[in-house]
Order: sequence, then C-alpha cells, then structure tokens
Amino acid sequence: MPPSSSQFPTRACYLAWFAVHHVHATAPCTPGSPPPLLCSTRVAVHASNTRLPRLSENHLTSLSLLLLPLISRVRVLATAAIMEVVSCSHSCSALHQTPRSGWRLRNSGLGLGHGKPPHRRRSAILCVGTTRGSSNPSDSGKVRAYVSDVDAAVQGIPSRKAGVIEKVMIQGLPEGPDSSPISTGFWELKPKLTVYYEKSGTENSKAPAVLFLPGFGVGTFHFEKQLKDLGRDHKVWTMDFLGQGMSLPCEDPAPSSIDKEPTDEVFWGFGQDSQPWAEELVYSIDLWHDQVQRFVEEVIREPVYIVGNSLGGFVALYFAATNPHLVKGVTLLNATPFWGFLPNPATSPQLSKIFPWAGTFPLPSFVRKITEVVWQKISDPRSIQDILKQGYADHSTNVDKVFSRIVEITEHPAAAASFASIMFAPRGQISFQEALARCRSQNIPISLMYGREDPWVRPIWGFKVKQQVPEAPYYEISPAGHCPHDEVPEVINYLLRGWLKNLESEGSSDLPFLEEPSYAEHGVSKELEFVREGSRKSVGVRLYGSKISLWRQLGSFLNTRVSNSRVVSR
Repeated sequence: MPPSSSQFPTRACYLAWFAVHHVHATAPCTPGSPPPLLCSTRVAVHASNTRLPRLSENHLTSLSLLLLPLISRVRVLATAAIMEVVSCSHSCSALHQTPRSGWRLRNSGLGLGHGKPPHRRRSAILCVGTTRGSSNPSDSGKVRAYVSDVDAAVQGIPSRKAGVIEKVMIQGLPEGPDSSPISTGFWELKPKLTVYYEKSGTENSKAPAVLFLPGFGVGTFHFEKQLKDLGRDHKVWTMDFLGQGMSLPCEDPAPSSIDKEPTDEVFWGFGQDSQPWAEELVYSIDLWHDQVQRFVEEVIREPVYIVGNSLGGFVALYFAATNPHLVKGVTLLNATPFWGFLPNPATSPQLSKIFPWAGTFPLPSFVRKITEVVWQKISDPRSIQDILKQGYADHSTNVDKVFSRIVEITEHPAAAASFASIMFAPRGQISFQEALARCRSQNIPISLMYGREDPWVRPIWGFKVKQQVPEAPYYEISPAGHCPHDEVPEVINYLLRGWLKNLESEGSSDLPFLEEPSYAEHGVSKELEFVREGSRKSVGVRLYGSKISLWRQLGSFLNTRVSNSRVVSR
C-alpha cells in the first residue's frame, strides 16, 4: 500500500517519493550496484529488497531506448518535487552514501552531508562560486559547487568532497621554438607497400617511446599536437596505415590497361587483373596488425606505449594482446569496439568460402560500380565537412588543416579502391573483447580517455571496457567528441603525461586525479583550464572509480543523448 500524503512533512516530499517510487517500480536493479538513476534530474533512487537478474550487456542500448520515454514523462514531476524540497525549510529523508558504499536514508536534508542543519537554498541543484579571498589559503582558486549527496552519488564523488569541484590550470600547447620538431620518413613493409611515418623527440634516449595510431580516413597529421608537445620529453612516433593517408600505393594494384597512360586512369585498382605484388593484398585489420608489429621491431626497436584513436584503438589493443613483449601499456581514445563484417579465413575457413570476395584485388565489377557511386558522395568536400562537424563537439575547434589533408587523400587515384578493400575486408583473428581479455590476463596496463559527446563510439562502449577491466583509469571528457586528442589536445597530453609518469615510476607518482586513495574507488570530477590562442578554455573531466554500475552506464548514455542536442558553438 502506498503511503498517503499525510505521512510526509510536506507536499514536496510526497511528490518526490511518488516520482522516485514510480521510476523504481519500472526499472530493474542490479545486485551490488547503486540505486537506479533518474539521469535528467540527477536523482538517485533507493533500491528495494527485490532484485532482478543482471541485464546482459548486449541489451544495454535497447534498455536505454526503452527507458527514455519513461524518464521523459517522469522528469518534469521529479524536477518540480526536488526543487520544492530544496527550497523548503522542512527536513526530509535524503539518500546518502556511506564510506562503506552502503546506501541508507539519512535525516539531513539535501545538503552537503556533513551533519550540518539543513538550510534554505535557491531553487537550483548546482550553484557555483569561486573561493578567491577565502580564509583558507589551500582553497584559493578552487570552485565551490554546492551539490547534494544525491548528486555526489550520481557522479561517484565521495560525499565529503561533494562540495568542491576543483579547477586545475594545465599547460597549453607549445608554440614556435618551444615545440618539438617533427621529422618524416618512409619505410618499406613489402615490395610496393611503403609506410609513411613521423617522429619527434627521438634524441630523448632515456625517455619512453610512445606510438600513436590514427583512426579511419585520417593519418599522422591528426597527432601533430602530440608530436610537438609530448616530443619534448618522450620519443613519439605515428604512422599512416597501409591503404590510408600517405601510405597509399605508388603504383596501380590492378590497372585497367597496361598500355594506357597513368593520367588516363580515373581510379586505380579497377582493372581486370592485379599486379603480382598485389595478388594477396587486402587492407584488413590483420595487415595493419602486422604493419605495427614489424614497425616496432624494425624501426622503433624497443617496447612502446601505444595510443590509438577509433580504428587505431582496435589495432592497438589487437597488437598488444598478441605481442605483450613489445607493449608497455595501451591507451584507448574512443576506440571502435568492432571492425569488419566478413568472417576471417584463418578462424572460419569454411564460412569464409561462402563470400565470393573479401577485399582482394582486382575489384569485382559489381563492387566497382557501387564504389564509384559511394565514393563520389563521401569524397565530396561538403560531406567531409559534415562528418567533421559531427565528430567534433566544440565547433569552434580549428579543423581546417585536418579538412584539407583529408580532401588531399581522397584525390589520390588509389583511394577509392583502397576504401572498397577496407570496407569488404574480413574481421580480425580475435575480437575486441578477446583482445581486451588477453591484455588483462597478461597484465598490460590500460587507460581509457573518451570524449563524452562522441556520436559514434558512445560512452557506453567506454563503460563496457571499464567493466571488463575495472582497474583501468577511465577519464570521460566533456565537451569532446570522437577525436579528443585533436579537439582538446591539452587535456589528452596532460592525462597521458601523468599516466606514463605513473607507470615509468612504478606507481611512485600518482595517476592524474588520484591524489587521494578514495578517488580510485569512487571517482572524482575536475575542471581543467588552459590557454589557447590567448583565450582561457575549460573542459570537464570525470575519472570513474572501480565501483561503476550498469545504472551509471545507462545514465551517461541517456545524458549524452540530451547533451549532444545542446552542444553549441563556442
């Protein structure tokens, strides 16, 4: 029997109870996890004694979509109720997270959770003000964010720190002579298959080597900001995958006619017969894996820390899982968790025979026709601009150089056929999840740095990695999209430096944000500030602790859907 309104001290408390009860009654709970979240209003819902089975990860996205209409209907009622509770002078029961992470009711009002008497506040969940002029010198420069224990629980912040969101000033990008010079080179993997690479800081003989792997459709130019900055105190390398960037072939793998002049060819690779060097050529993830392995062995010649964005993240994890002796650590930047659709001939030989073509040269006639139509659309500069606009959350970011380099790549005569080969190439010999499991079993350190507003690799995929490797530090950055290393390089470089220093010092140097032991379990949020082109910018970064539940994953997914529609040009 639901209680009557007379059992509550105020109408607001009754409304709050009703809204919370309504969500709880329709949302399943997960054993050992915090209560479900009403994400849009940051209200934590207390769990009942009845527990439902843990949901499969494969159904997480579907569950999110199913719950979205429910949350939309309830959040107006819940918001009104919470606001009224906050502004009233009566005390009512609020959720509080104890140091032992147990959830209980505490008669303290919606305050900071320090046992102080409840006080009247404005009708706002978050009120921010600086502490300049504070009597406590250690608080100078910090930002006071007055939040409730409920909000602290949602963010995973220990309640004793719920009242402070610290602003940290970090280093901007070096300019001119302060930046590390970049040198370029070509390295032959196989006859006619040459890899373009860039390096910086190689004179730092005692410094660790860091290898950056780019995403699909871009190349070394996407890590220019890391080469110039991190190259000042590390040996930094990056390269273009074969079939992309400046690692496209310098000869036609399947010419239409040997007698024709090269200038007469519109597309390379569209002929009837392939050249001897290209008979087994497929631009697959297995090829890129072998490319990275041999590059590390023959060019870098020492174990590396490997950092990959999008497709590069998949390749980085794949390479680490199969070559642990060559890898000191892996950082994933919005890594794509899947690549390729067709079965791999090495792992599924019978099944792979069903498909008549799997990315080899020459291209079949029907593939050539499809490729011509598709390529005409996706290589259009307007399409490239649209894709970049989707991938970057902050539209004030200067992407002119990235845009011009991508357009330049699409004009290469081998680009269209290479694109077709990539799209029809088989999957890798091991999946992303299996590679992740192997890395963990072999004690390869992993860190996660994901842009929260990524429209393609949603935060839910970062949460899944975190769930499989709980000890991996997971930094969620906002605003930032699919390419945080290019959109907020100051933040990524700061986090990478701290992570590398922690590993190189064997733990004597703290990881970024882990100055206090409790943060490793509960997490913490900070604002990182830096100067770019004479203007101060601020980016929020949340470090998730080891205690992360299905409901927090769901909350971040739904909140991202809302925030993506609200990101505006700055």
